[in-house]
Amino acid sequence: MSAPVPTYVGEQFTEDEQAVLRRYFTNLDGPVFALVNLPEVVKGALFARYSRSAKSLRRLFLDEFVGELDTTGDETIDATIGLERAEALYDRVFFEYGDDSVAQLGGVHLACEQASNLLTKVLEWGRLMSYLEQSTRYIPYDERLGGRYRYFRDPEILGSNLGARYVGDMDRLFDSYAGLARDVQDHFRERHPKSEADSDFVYRQAIRAKAFDATRGILPAAALSNVGIYGSGQGFEALLLRMRSHPLPEARAYADLMLTELRKVIPSFLKRVDLPDRGLAWSRYLETNRQAMETAAYELLSGDGVQGPTEPQVELVDFDPDGEVKVVAAMLYPYTGLSETRLLERVRAMSVEDRLAVVRAYVGDRANRRHKPGRALERTDYRFDVVSDYGAFRDLQRHRLMTVEWQELSPLHGYTRPPSIDEAGLAGRFDEAMDISASLWSALAERYPERAPYAVALAYRIRYVMQFNAREAMHLIELRTSVQGHPSYRSVGQRMHHLIAEQAGHRTIAEMMRFVDHSGEQDLERLGSERRAEERRTGAGR
Repeated sequence: MSAPVPTYVGEQFTEDEQAVLRRYFTNLDGPVFALVNLPEVVKGALFARYSRSAKSLRRLFLDEFVGELDTTGDETIDATIGLERAEALYDRVFFEYGDDSVAQLGGVHLACEQASNLLTKVLEWGRLMSYLEQSTRYIPYDERLGGRYRYFRDPEILGSNLGARYVGDMDRLFDSYAGLARDVQDHFRERHPKSEADSDFVYRQAIRAKAFDATRGILPAAALSNVGIYGSGQGFEALLLRMRSHPLPEARAYADLMLTELRKVIPSFLKRVDLPDRGLAWSRYLETNRQAMETAAYELLSGDGVQGPTEPQVELVDFDPDGEVKVVAAMLYPYTGLSETRLLERVRAMSVEDRLAVVRAYVGDRANRRHKPGRALERTDYRFDVVSDYGAFRDLQRHRLMTVEWQELSPLHGYTRPPSIDEAGLAGRFDEAMDISASLWSALAERYPERAPYAVALAYRIRYVMQFNAREAMHLIELRTSVQGHPSYRSVGQRMHHLIAEQAGHRTIAEMMRFVDHSGEQDLERLGSERRAEERRTGAGR
């Protein structure tokens, strides 16, 4: 089940830096490591900064955090050799008796660095974990790592007769990205002149973010990212079991690295992962079922695949016509002594005005999108079939309180070219990059089908299904339609909101989502956010 260790570009630290890092990181020379002996607020702030920085977590800690901490009391600690823990109780309760609830009470902050954009989707699958991933909006991917562009180099591909082509085509994609990113910034500076009210820094950041949004579609799924994960022992165990059965060798390799580091911090919670009759049996079960489904789908549905480019779409494929009645009944339920059956009868007999009165009382006066009504909105669900560019999918997939399943990433659905690329007169260069991506995918697909998606640019479309209740719909749609969001996922959220109101007929539920923004593409999406950030920085410096 193991896989070759992926190529990792290591870092150089001075002896003094190593002495500091050993106290807080479980290794200094690998892509996966845990954070220990730090206050929770520091670990959280470090991960938050991580998502917008091109630096590794260890370098970020040295450059921006360690100077603010009192580390004198930690000088005798060496986290790289594992932490001494009193584990007799955990061994007896958790391992011998199988009390999984115990494993929900111990958490770890884990960093997974230099992971491909395919692997990040595997890492971010679990619902009961928290993730922060480097943003393509803030990280310039023309910057090199160890003298090379930042994309995953699969050892087996590089060792084959396709290795030279893989590296050459990937470098060409990154060259295209770098050139277009510069030219698009020039275009946006001409189109959106700097206001005298904005500082050079705020203006530059807003221009860069919009340019990176426009050009991120050229980046291949092999592009590397850093991911910070916080989860319980139970969450990590479930993640590792899935990863160890995954067809992507990179996922299996990272599972081994993660298990090694996690065992330095919470060993008792992970003893079952590689036992023959426990974790190995579970992973084999998952792998066997996946292979059986692949066979069944091929035998029953072969010849009915993608016939050509698929236009972007959001289709509401399932909803409950009686959903609003059930939601109103759920709103009233805690405040009555009636059975749910009787309560549904009463709500069905109500006038529209009476139902609206209940809804208004339940929702109250929402001052901002973070004011969310309660669990009554979980009484009805929506299921959407979506075709969007892979870049939008990356952002939407991270919403944990929903069911999401996706099909294989390939160039077969076609790609989405941002309008700003056309406006800047750069469509030809963008299309040329898409051709390079599709051709490399085709060369890899027959020999390395599970790894061929590395070659697929983020502008190519993927089909996926999203199912969530009305409460999650409110959170997801309001967040993803906000004016500072990327245009590709904004359009998905806007369409979902329209379908809930018009196709499902749940206009009352749609009206609860008062912070959905249906405006078109913004001039400089991040300008307002950058202004507010500068105001906070200025205020903090007073």
